[in-house]
This record gives sequence, structure tokens and C-alpha cells, in this order.
Amino acid sequence: MTKVAVLGLGTMGAPMALNLLQKGFEVIVYNRTPSKVEPLREAGALVAQHPREAAAQADVIITMVSNDASIQEIYYGDNGVLAGIRSGSIVIDSSTISPSLSTALYSECQAKEAQFLDAPVTGSKPAAEAGTLLFMVGGEEAALTQAMPVLEAMGTRIVYMGPSGSGSITKLAHNTIVGINNVALAEGFSIVSKAGVNPTAFLEVVQNGSAGSKAAELKGQKIIDSNFDNQFSLALMLKDLKLASVLTDQLQSPTPMLELAKSMFQMGQTAGYDEEDLCSVVKIYEQWIGHAINAERKAAEK
Repeated sequence: MTKVAVLGLGTMGAPMALNLLQKGFEVIVYNRTPSKVEPLREAGALVAQHPREAAAQADVIITMVSNDASIQEIYYGDNGVLAGIRSGSIVIDSSTISPSLSTALYSECQAKEAQFLDAPVTGSKPAAEAGTLLFMVGGEEAALTQAMPVLEAMGTRIVYMGPSGSGSITKLAHNTIVGINNVALAEGFSIVSKAGVNPTAFLEVVQNGSAGSKAAELKGQKIIDSNFDNQFSLALMLKDLKLASVLTDQLQSPTPMLELAKSMFQMGQTAGYDEEDLCSVVKIYEQWIGHAINAERKAAEK
């Protein structure tokens, strides 16, 4: 039986590990906050005390944490992944990190006679729970072929993007569009709401017209309901847009819409919406127009 280590049991990592358990894999888990391992322990996972211990036992190691600093903490040092991985193992990072760090980890794993895949995901919390994530993968294609049964236990689409770093670059480009689309949706809502047009009827038009998007599909009703329960946080979206901005500076590629979206999410962070869902960026527009998007319904509910 393939042994899989999952390091990082946050919003995405925990349901990914649970899907692996449900598909029959032996799973070893680790999380820097120990309390988060308990639901997985109860579901049948083994618990490691540090990343090195998890990596030493596993055929496939998956990391899913929030940023470059967290990845460096998990991979490096005496108790890091790189101190424990075995020859022939496959390391998969599904975090959204800088492409330069992904390629550095690829080289580090190669030196240990192991393979490294940068395989970030899209789909956020609902897809992680349903096992319908999309993986965008960079690295050796042969390693992806070996890892495919593990990835298919967590996702329904696995897309090979090219050499090491390609998955990370793809994710940053993808999330640039996600960020821009969510700002555009918020702006559209602000126009109709300020003018007194029914936002629910507006959303129906958007979802069935040329302005339709995943942002409208996934976040439109949340905005109308003022439901900012976190599926993917504003802070994480801002982090990704900052990484994309660094990448495009390196590429000398002009990205005016990226920079505008980044500024909007920075305003959201300054306003204290960090840990709310990314669609809480609409609150900045609500401040500008002087009321909630669905102000009439809110007044009726009082």
C-alpha cells in the first residue's frame, strides 16, 4: 500500500488527507498546530511529530501550507522534509508559492534522489472536501505518472504544465484572473446597488450573460447575503497577487489590472478583512456607496 504523508492540515490540507484515507491510502499527517491533527487521527491517520518523521515513512509526501516562509520551515532544518526523504520518493507541493522556491526544492529533492512536483490546486474548500480539485503540475512527467493515483484521490483533473516551476507560475497567473474577476464582480454590484436596481436580478443576468464567471457563480450569492464565511481568505488572495506581481516584474511583463486588483485587496486587508472570504473585497465598495449591496433586504429584515 502506498504511504502518503500530508503536511499542513488547514482549510485545504485536512480534507485532502481525509479523501486519501477514504480512498484506501495509509496516511501520515503533520501540522505545526498539534490540535489540528486530532480529527485525522480519529479518522485513522498516523501522526508524525515533525516533517522529517513523516517524510521518512512515506512514499509520497504532500505539503499544503500558506506561504514561502511556511514551506521553508517545513522543508529545511534538522527536522525538515529534506532531512527525511528517501531515495525514490515523490514530494508534491500543493501550496501557492513563488516559482523560484519551487525550482529550488526540485533541485534539493533531485540531490536526494527523490522527485519534486509543484502541483498547486484550484477549487478552494468545497472542491477539497468533495475531492474535485484541479491540479496544475510542474516537474518531471514520469514522476507525475507515478503520483497520478494519489492525485486522482483528491482531484478530478490533473493538468501537466511543463518543467519544474510551471505549476507555480500557472497558479499565479490563474489567481491573477480570480482576483481581477472578484473585484470586477464587486464593482458591478456596486453600480446596480447604488442605482437602486435589484442585485439578485442583476446576478441572474450576470450568471447567464457574457459577464458570467466562476466569481459570479461562487461568490455572487455570498455577496448578496453578506456571507463572508471563509472559503479562501482575502489575505491569501492578496499574498498570491503579491507573488504574481513579483513574478511579472521579473518577467518585465506589464500587468496594470493585476496591480489594481492587488491595491483593492490591500485596502481590504487594511480594513481588517484578512480572514474573511476573498469576496469581502466588496465591503470596500459598500463603504464608497454608503450601504450594503442588498441594503433594501437588510432593512426589511430588521
